Amino acid sequence: MTVPASTPLTPYATLLGFTRYVDRTGPTKATFVGGLRKQRASRSGFNPHGQFVKALKADIAFHTGGTHLTGVVDVVKPRWRPLYQALVPGATAWLHSLGDPAAVDLAQTRDALAMLGDLPVKINPHFGVRHADGRAEAIRLHFDETPPSEESVLATLHLMARHMDAVLPHAEPILVDIRRGQAHRMPNDAKPDQIERWLSGEAAAFRAIWSTAA
Repeated sequence: MTVPASTPLTPYATLLGFTRYVDRTGPTKATFVGGLRKQRASRSGFNPHGQFVKALKADIAFHTGGTHLTGVVDVVKPRWRPLYQALVPGATAWLHSLGDPAAVDLAQTRDALAMLGDLPVKINPHFGVRHADGRAEAIRLHFDETPPSEESVLATLHLMARHMDAVLPHAEPILVDIRRGQAHRMPNDAKPDQIERWLSGEAAAFRAIWSTAA
């Protein structure tokens, strides 16, 4: 019996994976991409933030101002409780920064596939919000213990904005540092053409490392 050759793993990144990659320097880039490739090959990976995101979305959808966030700490598995306890204060502060809960609604976002040169990058906001005055925002959450770097903020917001017609038309991209309750927006002096060239170069290097790791 002939064993079929395994299908080559084509280079691919999620928005989170790619922005974490651009944040690295030197040899750590290669180590990181190698790890992503192995994770993809084994189809491994677990998202510990799922129940947290659901609770945050429920507070927005039902205009409850943080009661779902407070409650989720008690129902999550004990191993994740310290993580959720660390996230709730900042998330609640961000929720309150949106203003009157009754004036904010949850908006449906869609995932999009960005092509940076030949590298597919999955653009996947966590959710959207729509304000009473008609403004809409596509929200991506940053959960890490360290604040997002300027590079990761620019990369995340640029790629979301690039595909906003598919994600949530006419919305502004927002990266929320959830531990600190801080919303990051694209700087007024950002130069999209320069950011695009930078990210295209990073994507080409990502592909090269991915192929070398095969």
